[in-house]
Amino acid sequence: MKGYIHSFESFGTSDGPGIRFVVFMQGCPMRCLYCHNPDTRGAGGTAYEPEEVVSEIIKYEKYIASGGVTVSGGEPLMQAEFVTQLFSLLKARGIHTALDTSGCAFLPSDPQNVKAIDKLLDVTDLILLDIKHIDSAAHKTLTGRGNENILAFARRASARGNKLWIRHVLVPGYTDDDRALRKTAAFAYSLSAVEKAEILPYHTLGRIKYEKMGLPYPLEGVDPPPKERIENARRIFAEEKARARLAVSAESAAKVAAKDAKDAAESAAENIVENNTGEYGI
Repeated sequence: MKGYIHSFESFGTSDGPGIRFVVFMQGCPMRCLYCHNPDTRGAGGTAYEPEEVVSEIIKYEKYIASGGVTVSGGEPLMQAEFVTQLFSLLKARGIHTALDTSGCAFLPSDPQNVKAIDKLLDVTDLILLDIKHIDSAAHKTLTGRGNENILAFARRASARGNKLWIRHVLVPGYTDDDRALRKTAAFAYSLSAVEKAEILPYHTLGRIKYEKMGLPYPLEGVDPPPKERIENARRIFAEEKARARLAVSAESAAKVAAKDAKDAAESAAENIVENNTGEYGI
């Protein structure tokens, strides 16, 4: 089958571990105010077969040996079947696969959609999941959609055991509220498969694309966050990570204590039986 691709990047260093070949899929249902790839949102792109994309990738195979391939967008879940075929071919070559997604195209009430995305996750080594905002109403203001499907995707991926990196873009006046940051971090670290959660400072590098497309820049007048707000956000995330670890440690300790108590009770019961048997016989 064919997939519709916007572009390739042969030397990505911020799209997962190591040096990576990045495939930018075409099409996204969200309209994030801070989107820095507005040219990937609509229909179009160049049609490729999965094998054709692999042919492009293997030209750089020795450079990405310690990294891998990341499929980004746009929104790759919109073309889940194509990405599944691509990842299957890459896995057969021993190439690490990462999925850079918002999770917005996951439809938990649609069995066919769930099945298709589960197949994709079967051949995905790492998920880079963007959580735009933890509050659904604020998420809709920021992206045009609520976040229910996104959070459901995060929970499902974690329950399956897929490794997750959570990423949150810090936008002054939109996503830098301390209470929302704490809730975002708490949610991220409540997921057992999350390896890390990152704060990504908002930037204006995508502005020139809007100008070339003749579009107004949605966040005109919004500057990147100052250093102290970035540090504050990262401190909050670190605190919630530590709190989650303590909770896990406490839960583990409670389970060990419960098991010890159960073992002791069973041992005591066995001793009673043995003593009674020794005194009266059978």
